[in-house]
Amino acid sequence: MPDELFDVINEQDQVVGQEMRSIVHQRGLWHRGAHVLLFSADDKLIVQQRSRNKSQSPLALDCSVSEHVTAGEDYLQAATRGLSEELGMTNIELTPIVKFKMNYGPNDNEISMIFKGIADLASVLFDPEEIERVGAYSIEELQIIMEQKPENFSYWFGQITLWLLDKPSALQVMNNGNEKYLMPNSGI
Repeated sequence: MPDELFDVINEQDQVVGQEMRSIVHQRGLWHRGAHVLLFSADDKLIVQQRSRNKSQSPLALDCSVSEHVTAGEDYLQAATRGLSEELGMTNIELTPIVKFKMNYGPNDNEISMIFKGIADLASVLFDPEEIERVGAYSIEELQIIMEQKPENFSYWFGQITLWLLDKPSALQVMNNGNEKYLMPNSGI
C-alpha cells in the first residue's frame, strides 16, 4: 500500500501537524477515519468482505466503506472518495451519524465519522484489489453472525455494529446522543 500523508490531530480533533501513514501508525499518532453505512431500500446494510490481500483484517466483514482521511481532506470528502474508489459509486447522499474516537488496534488511534446513505446493492462495482465480495444483511443477521463468529468482523466494524445495536462498544462518542441519526425503518 502506498504511503499517504495524513493530518495528525489531537484528541479534540484539531490538526497539529502532518505525517506519513507509516509513521502515524508506527508512533500511534491520532489521525482521522471515515466510515460509510449504505442501506438498501429493504433496510439491509451493504457490507464488504475485505480482500485477502489486506494487511489488516484480511477477509473480515467491514462497513460499506472504511477510509483514512488524507491530509487536507475532511470526513465527507474521504467518505465520498472511498465510495468511488472501493464501490464505484458516486452521487450518493451521505448523512453524518456520529463522530467518535477509538483505538482501532496497536498504534492505530483515530477520530472517525460515520455516514449513512441509501444505495442499491446491484449498482456496486467493487474494486477486487480492496474487496473480496459484498453482501447485504439486516441488523438482526449481523447480530447473529457477531454472536456466533465474532472473528468474522474487523475489530472496528464489530465495535460499530455493537454501537448500532445499542450495546457497549469501544466507540467514545464525541457528540451528544441527540446527533445519532436513525437507521431507515429499523427503530434503532
